[in-house]
Amino acid sequence: MVPWLTVLVLVAAAALGITALVYAVTSRIVDDRLLLVLGVLEIALLAQVFVGLGQGLGRTTDFEKAVFFAYLLTVPFISPVAVFLALKEKTRSSMLVVVGAAVVVGVLVARLVQIWGTGA
Repeated sequence: MVPWLTVLVLVAAAALGITALVYAVTSRIVDDRLLLVLGVLEIALLAQVFVGLGQGLGRTTDFEKAVFFAYLLTVPFISPVAVFLALKEKTRSSMLVVVGAAVVVGVLVARLVQIWGTGA
């Protein structure tokens, strides 16, 4: 895994979570700013998918390949689904769902790093 890309993903996930939390506290709904933060996160996650696939398939050391690839391919779907739900249900609780999704993305990316490090 590329360390700077992982940091970028974690920072973007934190930015999405903080933005959604501010929106929840101020009773705001999804707008262009939140969608922009989501877009940055998704671009970083898709870059991580391609890098992870390339490095994971070429890796010769032993690590949990099935779990790694399952996490790697699942993570990019979490935040867009949460934001889509927030678009459909325009309430304060929908922003909390986006906060939860941002936390889940951060945890899964941290777990990806942990799995990657086990075979090093």
